[in-house]
Amino acid sequence: MSVTPRSAPIPADAPDRGNLTVGAAVEALAARLAAAGIAAPRREARLVVALALAVEPAVTLGWPERVLDAAARARLAALAARRAAREPYARLAGRRAFWTLELALSPATLDPRPDSETLVEAALALLPDRTAPLRLVDFGTGTGCLLLALLTELPNAHGIGIDILPEAAAVARRNAAAAGLDRRAVFAVSNWGEALAGAADVIFANPPYICSGDIDSLAPEVALYEPRVALDGGRDGLVAYRCLAGDAARLLRPGGVALFEFGQGQAPAVAQVMGGAGLKIREVRRDLAGNERVLVVTQQ
Repeated sequence: MSVTPRSAPIPADAPDRGNLTVGAAVEALAARLAAAGIAAPRREARLVVALALAVEPAVTLGWPERVLDAAARARLAALAARRAAREPYARLAGRRAFWTLELALSPATLDPRPDSETLVEAALALLPDRTAPLRLVDFGTGTGCLLLALLTELPNAHGIGIDILPEAAAVARRNAAAAGLDRRAVFAVSNWGEALAGAADVIFANPPYICSGDIDSLAPEVALYEPRVALDGGRDGLVAYRCLAGDAARLLRPGGVALFEFGQGQAPAVAQVMGGAGLKIREVRRDLAGNERVLVVTQQ
């Protein structure tokens, strides 16, 4: 059995030789990803090889001697090139696990991060009756991850997800249908709350909060592959919060709560914006890493 050298990329002619095993493919790809500056390259290589084979990643550990057929090698060559160019694995797969859901992604949607589950947990902890017929509003819905996650836990709630990008709203609709939640979730295209009226029990958002001048210095997986409109918070990172503060003050029902995710170190500035709109700061929630992540506000 011949083994692809660790320093070499996966050879383009490997499909014709019939000798590229799963183990060799993982070794070669891990070296290529390490050279590209990707953290945990062996783990990433196993994920990409498994994706090319359409199997669970554990198969790459339990069956390293399996020989890749021509179709799998062609898929692997394309996927390896994309990941080496720092395209995130989730975008190669076209999906992301979030809460209890498997969500489709597109170039128009932010790739949901586990840290955003902090907002879901905070919202649930603040609701004394999860069977109540609540009205939810999700600003900047993207994949619909936050709204759909909450609807899975709130059986009588209904919600609307707002996004400025029609393509993102379309992805969210498909995710709602796949999760069996399309009868309780609707998605609309709007610039924040301009198209909304009526009172909401729970308002939430993970808005763009990166300062415009900082985006290009982020990891390539973010700077190159996330939709810029979902990242760019303006010169000071607070443009979206200024809009959302007014919308929350107008739409939030007395006794309701609004939750906003923010970036590292932004809690005081976001709280000041919300307070300036007449909202009361209730608490700040931390994520699993101990970082301040979610601001909770109510009506005065």
